[in-house]
Formats: sequence, C-alpha cells, structure tokens
Amino acid sequence: MKTFNILAAAAVLGLFGTAFSAQAYDGDWKRGRIYYRSVCTSCHVAMPVGAINPSTKTKAEWAAYLKADKHAKGKDTVKQYVSKAYRASIKSGNKAAEKFANVPDQELLDDLAAFLKKGAKDGDSPASCS
Repeated sequence: MKTFNILAAAAVLGLFGTAFSAQAYDGDWKRGRIYYRSVCTSCHVAMPVGAINPSTKTKAEWAAYLKADKHAKGKDTVKQYVSKAYRASIKSGNKAAEKFANVPDQELLDDLAAFLKKGAKDGDSPASCS
C-alpha cells in the first residue's frame, strides 16, 4: 500500500511538472527591442534597404511576415537571423549577438515578435528605430 501511495504521489508531481513546463513563453518585448535595434537595424542600415522601423507595418502585417518566414523577398528566412549559428557568426562585431548567444532560437524569435507587435503602426507603442 505504501508503494502505491508513493507511486501515485510521484505521478501527480510529474503531471504538475509537465503542466508548468508546457506553458507557452510570452515574448519579452524589451529584449526583442534590443535585438532588433542592435542586430536587425545595424545590418539593414548597412544595406541598400536601410533601416526598417516597426511602425511601418501593422501587427497583422508583422505577424504574416514572421509566419511566412521569408526575409529579403524570400531569399532566406527570418529564423536564420535569430539562430544561434547566426549570432555566433556575428558576435565578434556585435555585442548584442554575443549577449544573446545562449538564448534559444524560438525564445528570441518570440521576443522579436513581441517587440514588433508592440511597436507596430497599430501597436501599443508605435516605434521607430533611430
């Protein structure tokens, strides 16, 4: 009987642990803003495209852009630019990339999405990146 109670208690604790670890991550818009301004904007400024302010698109447009996962008119992906491999490749010349070197890719993408949503044309705080 004692063994059954111990196993039952362990099963309940296991279920609680699974439930808490399965909760969705809410993106950190502040961390997303730092990454966007330090990594995305620094690269775009060096390119003919120039800086792209979050307020140039609506929340729906940013969501569609991220969902499509097409960057540079489909030549590559957005996920590529938040990947650990990309951050490692630019960290010597970009302190933000070095700072976020160990952040999981999906978490950083969620942070970026949270910033774009907040800073969108119809967001809570339309942002420009100067």
